[in-house]
Amino acid sequence: MTDDMREESTGSTPRTVTRIEISSRSIWQVIGAIVLTSIGIWAVREAGHLLGMLALSFFFSLALQPLVIRLVHRFGWKRGAAVGVIYLGLIIGLILLVALIIPAMVKLGEAIGAHADEWVQSGIQWIQDTFDVTVPDGGFDQSMAAQVGAGVTDWATGAVGNVVDLATSGIGFLFDLATIAMFTFYFTADAPRFQRTVLSLVAPDVQEKLGWTWDQAVVQTGGYFYSRSILMVINGSGFFLTMLIVGLDPGLALALAIFAGFVSEFIPAVGTYIGAIVPIAITLALQGVVAALVVLGYALVYQQIENYYLSPKISSNTMALNGAVAFGAALFGGAVAGPMGAFVALPVAALITSFVSNYARHNEVVYTFDYDNHSEAPMTPPKPHRLARKKRAAEATDSGAATG
Repeated sequence: MTDDMREESTGSTPRTVTRIEISSRSIWQVIGAIVLTSIGIWAVREAGHLLGMLALSFFFSLALQPLVIRLVHRFGWKRGAAVGVIYLGLIIGLILLVALIIPAMVKLGEAIGAHADEWVQSGIQWIQDTFDVTVPDGGFDQSMAAQVGAGVTDWATGAVGNVVDLATSGIGFLFDLATIAMFTFYFTADAPRFQRTVLSLVAPDVQEKLGWTWDQAVVQTGGYFYSRSILMVINGSGFFLTMLIVGLDPGLALALAIFAGFVSEFIPAVGTYIGAIVPIAITLALQGVVAALVVLGYALVYQQIENYYLSPKISSNTMALNGAVAFGAALFGGAVAGPMGAFVALPVAALITSFVSNYARHNEVVYTFDYDNHSEAPMTPPKPHRLARKKRAAEATDSGAATG
């Protein structure tokens, strides 16, 4: 590229003219960059699904790493064998969970069919007595209640068949699941070599930061899931025993306890309330007001114990995340990637927060907020060097007090 500048005189006012010449090589370089960028964007869009599965597999690998390392060090297993044992345990646990929840749903359907009309009539009577209004009967009789209950029962009894049909017809779903499981296995079993390969591609100073970030990802992700899982077992066990004490059917109580424990521990902010409301409402419908108040009392007491004792003890070495940040991260993850995005958003947010807190530049705070001194805030912006003068005045006051 060349510039040819010359001055032309028009009357008494000189004028500068700039002429820019672009070589053909520069034009082809720009065209090549545009083409390569377009191809890259097209490739990312076409492979977006695969890239999403790879990211999800890598995330699950980070969550499995602490348990795999513990099994390797304690029992001397190979990493592949440790991952295989974990996979087997997850499959067995999923089968047992389905086997327990389906009978509980059948019992819930039977309960709805037997008591739904009574619940509706009691609700109408309470509204009329409390607010002194007349609520027309919508015609929800015993036959309609039976139909609702039968629908729930049919859905529960046919759940296994529906899963089998989904598995046989949804070949793509099975392929995605198998792909994620396979990549997760290799990311976890071959993690040391994979880490060395990635670090070998960057300079030594970058290796320090990248390696530290990788370690933090393992700590934050694995610690989050394991600490939340422990709290889920404790909370769910408490719900289960409480609902047994008030007379709820064991199968239904177990299903509600699993739901309450999972939702309360893995969904930030609102999960605590959702996880408690459902068991309380069903207990109220089946066992009455006193039993529901007992379950409510357990939920309130346990939440305080978890907040002030269990969670600090269990999660002291794992994820530390501000409540507002956690809630915002869950909303953002859900908006970007649906339920799975909300599920994995918290460890990712904790990792980003940890990285920023360690590598961001921090400056000394020289401004004193006037509202902290319970005085009116100034209505005009600070003049130049006001902050420096305030700092010097504070230092002079401190030195004078020390001398005196």
